[in-house]
Amino acid sequence: QVQLVESGGGSVQAGGSLRLSCTASGYSISSFQMGWFRQAPGKGREGVAAILIRDGSTYYANSVKGRFTISQDNAENTLYLQMNSLKPEDTTMYYCAARWGGSWSPLFADDYNYWGQGTQVTVSS
Repeated sequence: QVQLVESGGGSVQAGGSLRLSCTASGYSISSFQMGWFRQAPGKGREGVAAILIRDGSTYYANSVKGRFTISQDNAENTLYLQMNSLKPEDTTMYYCAARWGGSWSPLFADDYNYWGQGTQVTVSS
């Protein structure tokens, strides 16, 4: 059974940074394609960043390119999202997701099978 646990959310001022972590259990993350999504109340899940663990290929939403970086630590079985130059509009819940390999749309939530419980990010102006 795959379990994903996020941490690292919190409150920062605009321009600040946070690093989110997602630790997987049950399987090695090297088996997965993984991503970070965010969801505001009443809205669908928005793909933020994704990574093909096998070769490190990364994908980003236009809204976060140049500010966010997705990375992995296979030894720690952990996925990260480094968020810099945060803006108030980045405020929402962030979720880690994983799927087994194969053809995929990296930033499409419905392509993912496993989800964490989410971590809240709040950016004040």
